Parts: sequence; structure tokens; C-alpha cells
Amino acid sequence: MAFSAETCVAMHIGNRAEQQDRVGLFAHPKRPGMMMAVLADGMGGHSGGAMAAEQVIMRAKQNFESYAPLHEAPQELLSSIIDEAHTIIKLTRFTSEKDPHSTAVTFLLQQGKAYWAHCGDSRLYYFRDTQTVARSGDHSLVGELMRKGRLDEAGALKHPQRNVLLSCLGSEREPRIEYGGADKLDAGDSFLLCSDGLWAYFTDFELASTIRAHTPRAAAEHLIQLARERGGGCGDNISLAIVKLVAPPSSAR
Repeated sequence: MAFSAETCVAMHIGNRAEQQDRVGLFAHPKRPGMMMAVLADGMGGHSGGAMAAEQVIMRAKQNFESYAPLHEAPQELLSSIIDEAHTIIKLTRFTSEKDPHSTAVTFLLQQGKAYWAHCGDSRLYYFRDTQTVARSGDHSLVGELMRKGRLDEAGALKHPQRNVLLSCLGSEREPRIEYGGADKLDAGDSFLLCSDGLWAYFTDFELASTIRAHTPRAAAEHLIQLARERGGGCGDNISLAIVKLVAPPSSAR
């Protein structure tokens, strides 16, 4: 079944002094029907985190614009963005007094198929109507404890070390990159990229049902408003990108 994509990106500074998240959405300049979404949550003190996250967005845009699908696999594109951004972020230590780090989650829509990769605890969700088809795993201490069955979802949200990352861009270790994909997309499918300033306040069902019930822009506004209310004056930076697949008008099928 044919489909078209409705999209939105949104950000909110939360209760922080600086917005260190970055998010971007790009169409390929030469190949219709291809798009990329990317999100980064920067860390590293005043301006350092923003600098790191900005490098992720810049590298994604540049690599996507030069992407040639006949000669490069989608996974190669996604890994190049994260690996190259990681190297650039590490080099900025020598030109500044910062210690910049960032998460990264990248998403590619190409010829009716979806591909994604991530490092850190910014997430990608793949929903089919209100069901969660896939969700990226957090590269965090809490995420590792959950994978080992030593912590549940409720305990993870209250864990005193829930913000400790085991992998990110800019650290001494090479970034841990995990990949996902979907071959059979259809109208009713949706994808959400978001930082922990958003997902920490919602169940998967709440996120999926909100996106299903609203346009991407209305869903983003609603989710940010609820996250701010649930944050109770202590909310982190919020960033998100929504890609919602919808059936085209009957005349365009």
C-alpha cells in the first residue's frame, strides 16, 4: 500500500539554563522519496554539550547529502555519521576547555523501508498504530540492569544513577552502535526519535496513542506540554522528531 510521510521536529529548553539537544530532519537534495531524521542530546558543561550535539546534526546533513544508495548501504551511512561525529567531538577537546559528549539516534527512510542506528540513551520508537514494533535499547547503566532482569521499568525511572551512560560520542571508548530496520512499512506506522527529557515521562502506549490520534505537530505540542507538567519544574531539555506514515488521498494512490 502506498503512503506518504507527515513529519515534525520540536524542542523545549525545559528547566535548564541552556538547550543542549539538537534535532534535524532532511530530504535528500537529489533523490525524491528519501529522508533522514537525526537527534542528539549533548553533555559536557556550558556550551560543550550543545557543541557536541551540533556536530552530530552537521555530520548527518553532510553525509546524507552525499549519500549514493547504489554504492553505499544504509547501515554504512548511519555508522559513518556516528563514527565521524564521535571523532570530531573528541578533537574539540584540543581546541576548547570543554569535555563534550553526545548521544545520537539516526533514522533513514528509503524506498519504502526504514533504517536506524543509535548510541546512548536517546531513543527511537517504531509504532504500528498503538503497538510498539521496536524500541532502541538504552546504552546506560539502568538499561544494562534492565536487560539483565535486575531492574524493571518503574525502578529504572527512580534509580539514582539513571543518567549514567555506558556509551556515547566523545568518550575515550569507541561508540557502541546498534542498528534496526523495517522492510514492510505501511500507512499507520510511525517513528519517534526523542531525548530522555521526553521519554522519561511516558509509557510506550501513551506515546503511540498520542501520535496516532493527532497530526505530528499537534502530537509534539501535546507531548511536550505533558512532559513539562510531569517534570514538576525539574524537566530536562526536550527534543523529538515524528515521522508518521499516512495513506495518500485516493486520487494520488
